[in-house]
Amino acid sequence: MEEIISRRGLSAARGGRGDKLAVLIHGLGANRAVWSRMLDIADKHWQGRWIAPDLRGHGRSPMMGPYGYAAHAADIADLIADEAYGNVTLVGHSMGGVVAALTATGWYGPQVAEVAAFGVKLVWTPEEEAKARELASRPARAFATRAEAIDRFLKVSGLIGLVDPESDTAASGISGSDGQWTVAMDPRAFGSVGPSIQALLKLSSAPLRLAAGAKDPMVTLAPMQAFDPTARVIEGAGHNVHWEAPAQVWDFVNNKN
Repeated sequence: MEEIISRRGLSAARGGRGDKLAVLIHGLGANRAVWSRMLDIADKHWQGRWIAPDLRGHGRSPMMGPYGYAAHAADIADLIADEAYGNVTLVGHSMGGVVAALTATGWYGPQVAEVAAFGVKLVWTPEEEAKARELASRPARAFATRAEAIDRFLKVSGLIGLVDPESDTAASGISGSDGQWTVAMDPRAFGSVGPSIQALLKLSSAPLRLAAGAKDPMVTLAPMQAFDPTARVIEGAGHNVHWEAPAQVWDFVNNKN
């Protein structure tokens, strides 16, 4: 796994070989480390290359805006600008699925073959949008201990109870030292919430497929089927289905039943 830095400053990892390219786009509050379980499978079964970036404001990428969906899409397009056109699959989790759909409009240059998105919250209430704006207005919080910062990261990313706090994945979500530990996320990134998710998904020029964990509290099958009649749920998994059921997510990416 090699770290690369895009022209727009994104930190990313890449691997694999072949003509096909899968671009793995994480959700709000997470980073590229959440793909580690899927990448263990991809290294054995994916007949192509993959790139997994930290979106701006997350992980090891720049902590500077703008943080709108379109800005993230422009970053992803720049990251893959020199990759093979027409043989690119964008794989997006939650907010990353929305970013993938916008990247697949073709507005930013690269041509995308398909989008496989899962865990995308299609409907936001006014109260949820207000909460996101409130979170975006808060200054970044410093924690006295590393353990406190990790606990906060796992809660923000939805990985609490799933990821071992002593793991490398947990450590990827924090930065700092000696009483000044912080979550490796700019709170202003919450400000991307607001535009209609359903309207944004409709902008994709590439075929878009949807899935979600059967236990995902934010996504159900019927709304997904309004966009993708073949949408599916993955049994036994919640919102972070790529962590909980990575093999099934790769089957979804590869369009297998």
